[in-house]
Amino acid sequence: MTDLTFRAAVLRSSQEPMRIETVVLDADPRPGEVLVRLKASGVCHSDYHGRIGEWTMPTPMVLGHEGAGIVEAIGEGVTTVEVGDHVVLCWTPSCGKCQYCIAGRPVLCDRFNETGAQHRSPDGTTRVRTVGNEEVFSFVALGTFGEYAMVPESAAVAVRRDIPFAEAALIGCAVTTGIGAAVNTAGVRAGSTVLVIGCGGVGLNIIQGAALAGARTVIAADLSDAKLDSARALGATHTINSGTTDLLDEVRRLTDGRGVEFAFEAIGLSKTIELAYQATARGGTATVAGQVPEGVTISIDPFEMSDQEKVLRGSNYGSSRPAIDFPRIADLHMEGRVQLSPLVTRRITLDEIDDAFEEMSRGVGIRAVVEYE
Repeated sequence: MTDLTFRAAVLRSSQEPMRIETVVLDADPRPGEVLVRLKASGVCHSDYHGRIGEWTMPTPMVLGHEGAGIVEAIGEGVTTVEVGDHVVLCWTPSCGKCQYCIAGRPVLCDRFNETGAQHRSPDGTTRVRTVGNEEVFSFVALGTFGEYAMVPESAAVAVRRDIPFAEAALIGCAVTTGIGAAVNTAGVRAGSTVLVIGCGGVGLNIIQGAALAGARTVIAADLSDAKLDSARALGATHTINSGTTDLLDEVRRLTDGRGVEFAFEAIGLSKTIELAYQATARGGTATVAGQVPEGVTISIDPFEMSDQEKVLRGSNYGSSRPAIDFPRIADLHMEGRVQLSPLVTRRITLDEIDDAFEEMSRGVGIRAVVEYE
């Protein structure tokens, strides 16, 4: 066994700052595993839920799940990546054998629900430990707020080598979640009307996905004028500051009183989920892409659902097929059809991770990205 020591941001309590610690990993990949040296990791709102205790999770924990890096070593049987490949990490590694994988829905994989969702590797172990041999969990079995990660083969998706790592990292969560929610989950059609509530990392990519699909009207709603400016730059045709304008009234005005065919919630609040549903036209679909804190519930009128044939649905990871979608999105970015660079509004070191979370709590910026040496 070869021990690899490296730096990681470790969460021990939501009530205290994260600690930059030296941790240890067995650097010899087991069959079906890939060792990745991280080059960049986005700071995502899902990490923030864990950071402030809105989600229950075991500690100590290396947070982070939106990463890109270089393959350092591969285990027996690995065929889809080679040493030296540039990869984007996928936080729903799939087994390829369960009913969901066979049906083409790998983000709902049984094995991930049983292991990765519990922050353990597919064999049920945790691979990281402290120098004192204390077990350390890795968020969704990735833990990209560390310099290395040992992941199952399906969690390391090779992409072209000319895409910058900071931009590539965002494909691992926000970009795929957003574009996929529009294109895969909801199936936005050419010429359709769309509302996106929340213009953070996911919401802005829903806007990009709707524009890619050919939507005629893309309405972006947020409390931040700066984020609404970003929304226009990425494809929104109309913007609403819902802190100063009644959202439903303005949506109806822009859609001849009907509401939109497709509404998306990308924040994770009960009020805005309900607003997205209320803003849909008869026969329309509201899609929830935002992640809520534990225990949050919503209230909707079931008669309205049946009488008007309205649909309320969820979208996990943009209903993506990461092995296919990650390389495609990388290509779209390099071809200029999807913009990833404007999403990176701050580049930080690992030591600045709590500063990034503090800015996130204030709604500042779109994506802070940790860049590793």
